Amino acid sequence: MPCGAVQLSLPTCAFEASRKPLNFRHCHFRIACSSSSSSESNLQKGDDDENQADHGRNRGRPHVILVERYGNGTAKRYVVDDELKVQTFIEEERSLVSNNSESSHFSNSTLSWLPDIVKDFIFPAGFPGSVSDDYLLYMLLQFPTNVTAWICHTLVTSSLLKAVGVGSFSGSTAAASAAAIRWVSKDGIGAVGRLFIGGRFGNVFDDDPKQWRLYADFIGSAGSIFDLTTPLYPAYFLPLASLGNLAKAVARGLKDPSNRVIQNHFAVEGNLGEIAAKEEVWEVAAQLLGLGLGILFLDTPGLVRAYPVLATTWMVMRLLHLWLRYQSLSVLQFNSLNLKRARMLVKSHVLHSIVPGYIDCNREENILLWPRFMTPRITFGVPLEEMIFGERTAPMLKALLELYTKEKYILVVDQQISDFEVFVSFKVGATSISVLRSVWQAYWLYENWNRLGNAFDQLTKSLLEMEDRFEDFIQQLNGSGWDTSQINLKVPREISLDELSPI
Repeated sequence: MPCGAVQLSLPTCAFEASRKPLNFRHCHFRIACSSSSSSESNLQKGDDDENQADHGRNRGRPHVILVERYGNGTAKRYVVDDELKVQTFIEEERSLVSNNSESSHFSNSTLSWLPDIVKDFIFPAGFPGSVSDDYLLYMLLQFPTNVTAWICHTLVTSSLLKAVGVGSFSGSTAAASAAAIRWVSKDGIGAVGRLFIGGRFGNVFDDDPKQWRLYADFIGSAGSIFDLTTPLYPAYFLPLASLGNLAKAVARGLKDPSNRVIQNHFAVEGNLGEIAAKEEVWEVAAQLLGLGLGILFLDTPGLVRAYPVLATTWMVMRLLHLWLRYQSLSVLQFNSLNLKRARMLVKSHVLHSIVPGYIDCNREENILLWPRFMTPRITFGVPLEEMIFGERTAPMLKALLELYTKEKYILVVDQQISDFEVFVSFKVGATSISVLRSVWQAYWLYENWNRLGNAFDQLTKSLLEMEDRFEDFIQQLNGSGWDTSQINLKVPREISLDELSPI
């Protein structure tokens, strides 16, 4: 039975939110399927008398195989009728997860009026369970604190502009106020960039701080180019300066969280505050030296008037800056597992049964490379309808659920494209180890895949191989200095599978 991954055309019925969801939770799942394939024939094993009795009692009643739950609160039920046809029903999920703790219940009830899209934007993933109990109250008090600080900043900016001759306290203050508004507006446009980065990419910095710290410098360099072109187009000073501020604010939004993760890596004794303070000393010392050299350079006769020389010098220094940044990030030696390092380690273990140490792995790691561009391509959090297909959908679905009974995920290989690609969908309760196991299985399949062979048999063999070798992989990780308690392999929260009936 081929087990491919293409679009699944299923009849879909969308319930209205006001309608009461159908209750299929107490239906028994019984499917009898016949096929010449040996892997499909195994699915018929069981107590035939009990199957016939259940079939008689449940004739005409649908059988819920599983529920695919989505992060927005909706759910899709996969239902099989007596003719072995799969139907899907989309409904609003009224009670997904209940009261893990009193603090979680308090946070959920207090913010129940807030749309989910806003919650995802302003709170960490998994809130409130992923933060301490005092997080929400602290942030609610921090918000007005920061508002008052920026009001003071606006007023002080107006005073500074008056002091340098833009208006005066005794004369017209309109010019100073207008200039202050334009200047602060430039800062405000830049702040929008930080707002976007924090809300949209807040969950990526723990996984790969080296990569995001380097990207921050690239984006900051682009922002400086806008500033550098303002003398050429003085009439467009405000839009150019605003674009420069926006790019540099985005860069700062990437830099600050990445730096905190790197500082936490340094703080092996829990001395994060001291590490941050001492890094500030190094940074300020470099700032003073750099400012001094920059002033000395600008004081060189004829340089200020020669814009091409100034721009060329900036370009050389910026390229040197980016090269030094890459070198500094390359020496970091993280002993935690992210997706990029996990794929490197799994590949080595599948091919050579050896796990490199964290020093060698960090040295070989390509900071600029995204995991999605690594081979083989692995796509996590794939809807079930994209993983299975065909007229025999129900037997295939049942076979996959049986095959992955012991795993917290379902993995299939896409056979419809020339390049090897794996789709993975995780079950409720999946953890970082589940992600790591799926990566191991994907690499074994990639190295041993035969497009002419039976796909289901190859999936079965890959699970048997993983069962025999995965424990050795974990032991070698511990023996090579890797911290297996820090596996930053996040389970996608957008989609999860919930099996309702035992196979």
